[in-house]
Amino acid sequence: MKQVPALKIDGVTIGQSLAIIEYLEETRPSPRLLPQDPKKRAAVRMISDLIAAGIQPLQNLSVLKQVGKENQLSWAQNVIAFGFNALEQTLQSTAGKYCVGDEVSMADLCLVPQVANAERFQVDLRPYPTISRINKALLALEAFQVTHPCRQPDTPAELRA
Repeated sequence: MKQVPALKIDGVTIGQSLAIIEYLEETRPSPRLLPQDPKKRAAVRMISDLIAAGIQPLQNLSVLKQVGKENQLSWAQNVIAFGFNALEQTLQSTAGKYCVGDEVSMADLCLVPQVANAERFQVDLRPYPTISRINKALLALEAFQVTHPCRQPDTPAELRA
């Protein structure tokens, strides 16, 4: 699909965020990104899929080009708000300090870039206090600071930190 991310590792190239994260979890399980408990693991996967399959693709550049320049902002805002309404409800029953309990998980890796997209598209985050609280806690961690979308080499100048 000529999309990022792609990871070349161990003699293979893996595309798609969740496949990359799961491969790293299986081959380099420290720190853990999927909880041991099957119920928490299912919650992490559910939240990750909600973001990676239910929100993020609908406001990708390829989709926005199809929507047309004059409709891009409202389209992205509506898609993100619709997804964040569901995500906020879900997180109210799963969250601790982070998306699922008090350990960073795959769900948190999906959340931070999606909140960055919401900010990029000027989505009002006030209706999403749980999302905002978790994102703030994650951004206090060095790993999330240095990997934030606004700090990537290919980030357009107007979106850089």
